[in-house]
Amino acid sequence: MLLSRLDPWPPGKGESAHAMEQFSPLTAVTAVDGRYAAQTRELSPFFSEFGLIRYRVIVELNWFKALAGHPTMPEFPALSDDALSFINSIEDQFGAGDAERVKQIEAVTNHDVKAVEYYLQERFSELPELDALSGFIHFACTSEDINNVAYALLVRDARDAVLTPLQKQIETALGGLAKVLAETAMLSRTHGQSASPTTMGKEMANFRARLARQSGQIAAQRPMAKFNGAVGNFNAHVVANPDLDWPALARRFIESLGLSHNSHTTQIEPHDWMAELFHTMVRHHAVLLDLCRDTWAYISLGYFGQKTIEGEVGSSTMPHKVNPIDFENAEGNLGTANALLGQLAEKLTVSRWQRDLSDSTALRTIGTAFGHSVIACRSVIKGLGKLRANPERMAADLDHCWEVLAEPVQTVMRRYGIENPYEQLKTMTRGKAITREALHAFIAELDIPENAREALLALTPAAYTGLAARLAHDAEPD
Repeated sequence: MLLSRLDPWPPGKGESAHAMEQFSPLTAVTAVDGRYAAQTRELSPFFSEFGLIRYRVIVELNWFKALAGHPTMPEFPALSDDALSFINSIEDQFGAGDAERVKQIEAVTNHDVKAVEYYLQERFSELPELDALSGFIHFACTSEDINNVAYALLVRDARDAVLTPLQKQIETALGGLAKVLAETAMLSRTHGQSASPTTMGKEMANFRARLARQSGQIAAQRPMAKFNGAVGNFNAHVVANPDLDWPALARRFIESLGLSHNSHTTQIEPHDWMAELFHTMVRHHAVLLDLCRDTWAYISLGYFGQKTIEGEVGSSTMPHKVNPIDFENAEGNLGTANALLGQLAEKLTVSRWQRDLSDSTALRTIGTAFGHSVIACRSVIKGLGKLRANPERMAADLDHCWEVLAEPVQTVMRRYGIENPYEQLKTMTRGKAITREALHAFIAELDIPENAREALLALTPAAYTGLAARLAHDAEPD
């Protein structure tokens, strides 16, 4: 039964209303957690609320261990093996129930990082040795000491575990196409007009090389973090223990987590490294967007067909349609990702005086940006896997464009000193489609060595691809 135009939505009391209260991909507000939830699920351990809480716990526990047993702080002796084992178990076994307990505490404290501290105090109470030392949890820390390290770790781990493998899959797929189609000649188009031929493999190799350069920079970006207190000066640290070299300890701690230490900050790490990473991701997405649009156009020209999937429908009314939906989907998601990444890069690097809170809410959208990036990458991979080259269609286009051989003919004429070679070919070919016979008649009258004439007469548009095949075979990473 169709709903009346006057029926309320959401529905009232009853089963439908209850269903709407239960979170699922059907009730999610954003497509990242809704329609595309299956594609972005791998990001959940990093960018979810659970993920952020877990990384905060990791930072707190590791700082606690870094302080333990320092010779200038006899009040905090070295930890026993049992204590270390217990601490490690909290980190290794942290699950949804633990995160729920943190949220319960946060409901009282109205402070997310303090809730983590209190949660750990509860856990430490389970072991007398740690219970006695629980005052050193979050010692000399500001919340941003915990948060900036947590975000650095989760962004790095999400990149390495999810994003980088997808980028490599795209490069591998393009490298495969480059080799298989290395010698498949096709008409180039510059300014949308016929131009010197290339091979489809060479064009795929171009994209592989461009993407590999950007993905290499993304993978090489080393996240930075700070651990220097409320305004970046170790103020409380020095008062509590003037004998400890706090900057050196902070550096060792940050580097022990695989991060780069930022020694000069305000209360917050200024996020410059994030801007560098996000801008590189924007460039990577721009190349992907170029690939999507070019491939879409090659499909439109018939240079590529697409593998059909049993049961799929291309149009609700036109049964014959096999649409390039994967590349279109990627294009839309790349644009959304880049809008978010650009905003984050510009916003996160700016903070009033020693800090304001505007970065806190912005940081929570990093996962959304990564989500759209992942959706786009998966769509590109799927789309590339459906492509089926149509060499006959490419060859037919070439056979109708003998005018593209005006370039080699006038170049050979230049070599042998014939007057006004470019102008002669321009008069003959500009804006015109010429036949093989007309071009051969022109070549036959040229005053050039016979071997050069024979080479020009043997040339066809399909054979005029230069070193395209060789360049396509060189598509492997350096």
